[in-house]
Amino acid sequence: MLEDFSRRTFAKLAGLALGIAAAPAKADETPAQPAAGRLASGSFPSGFIWGTATSAYQIEGAVNEDGRGRSIWDTFSHQQGHIADGTNADRANDHYHRYKEDVGLIRELGVKAYRFSIAWPRVFPEGAGAPNPKGLDFYSHLVDELLANGIEPYATLYHWDLPQALQDRVGGWQSTETSKAFADYAAYVAERLTDRVKTIFTINEVGRFVNFGYGLGIDAPGLKLPQKQLNQVRHNVALAHGLSVQAVRAHGHAGTKVGPAENIAACLPAIDTPENVRAAEIATRELNAGFLNVILEGKYTDHFLAYAGANAPTFTEDELKIIGSRNDFIGLNIYAPQFYVVAAEHAPGFSVLPFPSSFPHMSSEWLRIGPETAYWVPRLAAKIWDVETIYISENGTSSSDEIRPDGKIYDLDRIMYLRNYLTQLQRAVAEGAPVRGYFLWSLMDNFEWIFGLEKRFGIYHVDFETLVRRPKLSASFYRNVIARNAIDV
Repeated sequence: MLEDFSRRTFAKLAGLALGIAAAPAKADETPAQPAAGRLASGSFPSGFIWGTATSAYQIEGAVNEDGRGRSIWDTFSHQQGHIADGTNADRANDHYHRYKEDVGLIRELGVKAYRFSIAWPRVFPEGAGAPNPKGLDFYSHLVDELLANGIEPYATLYHWDLPQALQDRVGGWQSTETSKAFADYAAYVAERLTDRVKTIFTINEVGRFVNFGYGLGIDAPGLKLPQKQLNQVRHNVALAHGLSVQAVRAHGHAGTKVGPAENIAACLPAIDTPENVRAAEIATRELNAGFLNVILEGKYTDHFLAYAGANAPTFTEDELKIIGSRNDFIGLNIYAPQFYVVAAEHAPGFSVLPFPSSFPHMSSEWLRIGPETAYWVPRLAAKIWDVETIYISENGTSSSDEIRPDGKIYDLDRIMYLRNYLTQLQRAVAEGAPVRGYFLWSLMDNFEWIFGLEKRFGIYHVDFETLVRRPKLSASFYRNVIARNAIDV
């Protein structure tokens, strides 16, 4: 029932999360145009960053070791009925003890970048107050191991594992006290890691954890807040992002780059005509008004505030200035198309089309197959918000991943998915979209949140009994793409 509920609601998340309808963008905006020059067929630019990604709670385990505090996911996953297969991440992949082995897997792929997240409750067990030096030591050792193997570390400060102490004390993201505590945590990490970590992602997927965790009640902490409180939670998270950007700049080493990683509400033109591309621009701006647009423009759109009415978040002009702090890049997590749109004569200038029941999907039914998402999302984002550096901070898919009698995993469906998405991404880059790097999700199978250990997104298989890692066929595919810096077309 839990999985079925998620399937039925996932495509509607952007609208639910923002609590708005869409409205026209700025009157002077015009459809994006491709750049004149093109790369050689299938090639990516020299220096394009190929990476892979994980998150702390999904792989680390060791939840009670070396002074780590509890997170809201520790609490949530141990409550009956929340995780589809009844598992938790107490051990997960045991990456905390096996990180050197896992860095070896990254090296074998030939990737030059690894995006990992830092567990806030490892570093500040109570969310604020006294830090836990042993917690940060783990990440310092991980960074050193990555660099020793020629792999550039990209750190994410928050991937959903809020310290339970903050949830208990102030209601978690319902309070700006959590926003301020996050900034202090960001400053502490920046002071100690940015001598070696040059790129920091602040907060991962606001569009998921706010709505699922505080609105629908199916992610940690499992709350179902009314719309006004939900909008306030999202505003507080946006404030935390802005405060952490400032903290990283104030306390990090010179040259540190900082920005968000967001599962953008992906709005695609159903048919590639100038009118429909324009409609997709309008939809992208407004259907991301509650977080991505406000941090990139420093203001809520007029339509967001008008539609929210009495449910609009409470904020000050000073908060908006903080929220709008300059980002060095944006990370975009791209999986499935959320909305196909066409132009409409009536306001707001576009219509959202329903998905037919026959629309193809991967082993996770919410993960509809729309390779053109990897083309349109970065192209539209760069145009709307005048972004100069974009990372595809996550992209990948689950698969059934059957182990064959020869002991191997021929995940042809994952290869199909990656080949088609990367082909569309190369098309976007060739036409001038400023995508500088790509992080495949995920390095290895892990604890997949409300689905537990059932959904496998890794290109390395993990036996959760023995914890043995083994490469899938998709690992060979990705290794080849990286070695050639190109995708077959």
